[in-house]
Amino acid sequence: MKTRDRILECALQLFNQQGEPNVSTMEIANEMGISPGNLYYHFHGKEPLILGLFERFEDELTPLLDPPEDVQLTAEDYWLFLHLIVERMAQYRFLFQDLSNLAGRLPKLARGVRSLLNAIKRTLASLLASLKAQGQVTSDTQALGQLVEQITLTLVFSLDYQRILGRDGEVGVVVYQIMMLVAPHLHPEPRQAAEQLALRYLEG
Repeated sequence: MKTRDRILECALQLFNQQGEPNVSTMEIANEMGISPGNLYYHFHGKEPLILGLFERFEDELTPLLDPPEDVQLTAEDYWLFLHLIVERMAQYRFLFQDLSNLAGRLPKLARGVRSLLNAIKRTLASLLASLKAQGQVTSDTQALGQLVEQITLTLVFSLDYQRILGRDGEVGVVVYQIMMLVAPHLHPEPRQAAEQLALRYLEG
């Protein structure tokens, strides 16, 4: 692994464990056993480090937000898609542990986050529209638009909400919460299937 990638991995681990404001570039260099000058050669301070991690997060998430149009997805595929998104967000959870202040400090990050959230919302709206076209969704377009907002809020804040309550941020809990947001909008049979699967996420 290249030194630049090793620095990003180490910074990600420390930011997730301790919170980004509590970690200095000196601590990252010490954790890696390299000189501060070596780290500075690759990243001129913490801002480029944070932006580098966000770019990597964005690169990992983007393919999930552009599913092939010619593939017919089942309901289970949608829940798997959701699970994969939450997993990626959990891997970069430091980004969402005070997102408003972090974005306020780094305008470039704020623009990137807004663009990514809009992409997530477009994908969610498209997937819900597809489920509706398959006859699984009962709600009208306005209600589904509000559901997209509720899902996005849960995606962004649920892991941090769990942390505030003194719990480990669990991916399964976030998926359960979102599935239970969607369930009331489904016809009885897919609703029952979604609720049963949601419970499995909660249990394991």
